[in-house]
Amino acid sequence: MLKRTGVASPEDIKGVTPSLERLSKGPIAIIECFQKIPCNPCYTACPRQAIGKMNDINDKPVIIPENCNGCGICVSRCPGLAIFVVDATYSETEALIKMPWELQPVPQKDSIVKTLNRAGEPVGEGRVVLVQDGRFFDRTKIIHLAVPKQDMMEVRSIERGTFK
Repeated sequence: MLKRTGVASPEDIKGVTPSLERLSKGPIAIIECFQKIPCNPCYTACPRQAIGKMNDINDKPVIIPENCNGCGICVSRCPGLAIFVVDATYSETEALIKMPWELQPVPQKDSIVKTLNRAGEPVGEGRVVLVQDGRFFDRTKIIHLAVPKQDMMEVRSIERGTFK
């Protein structure tokens, strides 16, 4: 499906989704990098060795759940914008997603935005909790987005221009 549509299949997603037990322990990075390509900035950037050793630069990165604290450094280092942090413990009803953002305009804190899935289709709404500045993160801003818990594994972007 990925080669035909550019969108990961449910099987691909299932293969990188953390267990419910791990999700209940706090934020964790989710790497949605499904092709073998020569790339390793996430691996070299992680200060906690939460991305498994890559024996070949073409290896797909794999999260070591017990080492990941969801800091988001890998999110900003991924040139493919394929890494997200999900925090299912954010609140009783909401999860927090940290996602990369390299477009203009940049949403502001407390903006209500339309959320999108991997195919760019509408999911619902989210609230921007924080926008981390891109200077520290290799010019990629990190949007912290609160979404309903049931949407945390579906939301992967926001609709541009739906915020003020």
